Amino acid sequence: MTTELMTDAAATAASTTTAVSAESRTVDIRALDLDRDAKNIHVWLTHPRAHYWQMTGLDESGVCEYLGGVQNSADDNGWVGSVDGIDCFYVETYLPSTLIPGDVVPTGPEDIGMHLLVAPPDGDGVRGLTNRIMAEVIDFCLRPIEHGGRGGRRVIVEPDVRNTAILEKNRAAGFNPVSEATIMMGEERKRALISICTHEDFESSELVGLLNREDVEAGVPATGGVPIAADERPSPDLAVPETYSHLNPDTFAVAQRHLVAKALSEFAHERLIAPVRATGPNAGSDDWELKVGEVASKDAADTVTYTFSARVLPLEHWVIDEASITRRRGDTQLDLDAQELVVELQDALGIPENLMSTYLEELASTLASSAFKLAGEVKGHRPDSTDLLTADFQTTEAAMTEGHPGFIANNGRIGFSLSDYRKWAPENGQTTRIEWVAASRKHSHLSVGVGLDEAAHCEWALSAEERELFDSRIRSAGRNPEDFHLLPVHPWQADHRLAITFAADIARGDLLPLGAGLDEHQPQQSLRTFFNHSRADAPYVKVALAVQNMGFLRGLSPKYMRDTPAINDWIAELVGTDPAFGDAGFRVLRERTALGYTGDVYHRTQETNPHRKMLAALWRENPLGVIEPGQKAVTMAALLHRDHRGVAFASELIRASGLSPEDWVRSYLRAYLQPLVHALLAHDLVFMPHGENLILILDNHVVTGAFMKDIGEEVAVLGHRELPDDVERIRALVPGDEKALSVFTDMFDGVLRHLGGILDSDGVLGAQKFWALVAEVLDRYETEHPELARGLAGDVDLRAERFAHSCLNRLQLRNTVQMVDIGNQAESLLYAGTMRNPVAR
Repeated sequence: MTTELMTDAAATAASTTTAVSAESRTVDIRALDLDRDAKNIHVWLTHPRAHYWQMTGLDESGVCEYLGGVQNSADDNGWVGSVDGIDCFYVETYLPSTLIPGDVVPTGPEDIGMHLLVAPPDGDGVRGLTNRIMAEVIDFCLRPIEHGGRGGRRVIVEPDVRNTAILEKNRAAGFNPVSEATIMMGEERKRALISICTHEDFESSELVGLLNREDVEAGVPATGGVPIAADERPSPDLAVPETYSHLNPDTFAVAQRHLVAKALSEFAHERLIAPVRATGPNAGSDDWELKVGEVASKDAADTVTYTFSARVLPLEHWVIDEASITRRRGDTQLDLDAQELVVELQDALGIPENLMSTYLEELASTLASSAFKLAGEVKGHRPDSTDLLTADFQTTEAAMTEGHPGFIANNGRIGFSLSDYRKWAPENGQTTRIEWVAASRKHSHLSVGVGLDEAAHCEWALSAEERELFDSRIRSAGRNPEDFHLLPVHPWQADHRLAITFAADIARGDLLPLGAGLDEHQPQQSLRTFFNHSRADAPYVKVALAVQNMGFLRGLSPKYMRDTPAINDWIAELVGTDPAFGDAGFRVLRERTALGYTGDVYHRTQETNPHRKMLAALWRENPLGVIEPGQKAVTMAALLHRDHRGVAFASELIRASGLSPEDWVRSYLRAYLQPLVHALLAHDLVFMPHGENLILILDNHVVTGAFMKDIGEEVAVLGHRELPDDVERIRALVPGDEKALSVFTDMFDGVLRHLGGILDSDGVLGAQKFWALVAEVLDRYETEHPELARGLAGDVDLRAERFAHSCLNRLQLRNTVQMVDIGNQAESLLYAGTMRNPVAR
């Protein structure tokens, strides 16, 4: 079986230019004739450009043997194509299930796998000819058999992820990447990007216009065949389009039940609602009820009652049995509906009327996302928690389903269409090519960290091919590359903002759109950050994205970008020179370079505005280059992940590790809690340590270290220690009890409360024992560092009896558009009294 779609000859043939038009040529495809075709195909397969087919070393008899196997196979077929009567390309169609594992992409008998080999050019080529060939081959695969095609429902390809030329051809033909997987090709392996093209995808692609379709309206197939009589035309498909298949009643009911359970749990935790013990002869000790709607109506018949079973663990963590939840109005049972619940609770939740619909829309988006992910899991398109034990870093990143564990509306993404969601939502795991724009140097600022200059930054941030490509595009526009910085832009941002919001900047030449880069990137859970799949040493890139998500428009400030590398260097130096961090395996991923554009009119208004944060980027170190062989990187958010079966990844890790649950949790807390406590007590330094902001290092399924990321925007020094001038903006002076909230709120309440609840619910480790282990870590730290046990100023007490109950959902409910003032976050917080500290002395 072949191993690649197309040789690099495709790129060459497409780029050569003559006056001859590819559209005017006649293209034919016929069945492979071994005697007639073996010699030609041997020349094509053994050309250096065909190295992805892995047959460059075969002699002619070897190629004959290979082609004979294809010809005699029940699952494979060979085809030879000609242009104006000259044979110049080879096509293989095959049954995808023989090559692509079913757990990667489930396939059916009407799916067609396809490989394409275009002959190396002989002299000057024909401009666009490879595109024309590609279009004809896809049409051939999808056209009905009775009209000379292969009758495919979908065409599936699996190009090598390194073959950027064919990846671009596939994109132009309408292929959508669905999964990256390792595929066995005989005894060889390759990392493939599985991509699918349907009739609809192809018909809306860039290449479909290259077909000769003058007679299509009369029912003539695009290449050969006979006209289709009007009464033979297929009747319209009356089924709901597959695009909306996840929005079916059964799947959505599961998503609704899960979100209602989470809403009841978190609203009760934040004391926005107060469930009471259920009464009656059949009520158990864990049964609760909540009456809503009484404020809106004095008629008891309008009151809605929720009943459910729940246990309340430390930190007022409500573990609700989702299956037990019922909703009734009088004696009538009602369906569970998260949006209806919020409407019923509007007065209790305190949502301003002018922002109510925005919050409801974020809930709708969260539900739709949950249903989409659930549908994929049920169909086997997504890994379960057991699969994740052996999954790679980016597979795990894309497998997450929960988002932030505390927020109810945590997947709002207002601004994304359904097609945007499918392309750029992190949980879909798709790769994309980032758009780039040349930004005038006089209106942009590049900041570089210690040890870097602009040339080193460009070599790190872009491949040599990309730098050459963009320089040529700038010169072709009559401009000098030396006058610009190269700024990455999210594809959504480029489509929705660049040519509209910044139309004047483009018109006067301060911004020069350059199109897509060559490297393949995968969006991360933080939505606007991308991981580079094309270059092993490449950094993450974080860009602005004017999409409303979880209480913020996800912009990126050029003002903040100026100091970001300096702040990261200072933090990295502090962490790297303190052995307490090294002993815990704790490191930071530096944001080493940053770039922002400020030439727009929005930067000349009297007050700041979201439009000032739409064109900026930063580049962050990649952890995979520094972990040891045999170690595995995984987002910390994975520890709070449950799959569609209800199986928790954390519980699976503990079982697979061979350690006792106590020892496993101790190792995790030493890598996560202990260094962050040390940062606070020894340095007055706090991070934003939620699940998406840490990458854990696993050795044999045990957490042995951690990388802290997202430094520039989410780090603070809470004391009077001396700081360099370009780091001073991270200082925030607060009293000791507020310092302690960086542990109590961000770690205890934001992460450990949920992990302890998962392990308790799974019967792996009881909640009381879990919190005893947390106390054990604090005791050990106090023993090892008695002089730091209460911080530099002696005003921090992590073993206090109670602490202020800072509430995240209250922030979002108060202002769904901007939860907090980034410049004064402490003053923006909302509290609901105090909570008992589970590790109090």
